[in-house]
Amino acid sequence: MDEPVKRVMLALVGAVALTAERADELADALAARGGMSRDEVRRWIDEATTRWRGDAMRVGEKAGATVNGVLHELGLVTREEWDELELHVAQLEHRLRLVETQPEPLRRVPTD
Repeated sequence: MDEPVKRVMLALVGAVALTAERADELADALAARGGMSRDEVRRWIDEATTRWRGDAMRVGEKAGATVNGVLHELGLVTREEWDELELHVAQLEHRLRLVETQPEPLRRVPTD
């Protein structure tokens, strides 16, 4: 692999965690060394950062789905499912208390 390209690739790996200001500084430095325009290098950095962040999100989602699948297979529930169940039970208890409560008898209003 060509040395300037190798440098750009290694720099892109580090660019994932960079702020926009640092990415601009890196783009300037790489453009000066690599013989490319600053805009081209900045575009590469932005594309790589976006792609790697997207990949990280997909990996996280897949891991979460796998964990949820294992929990269900083991007969366990997630925190979200537990919270939903608690809410449902609380609603049922409230309705039951309303049904069990005896209404007070109506007072008779004296008629003349």
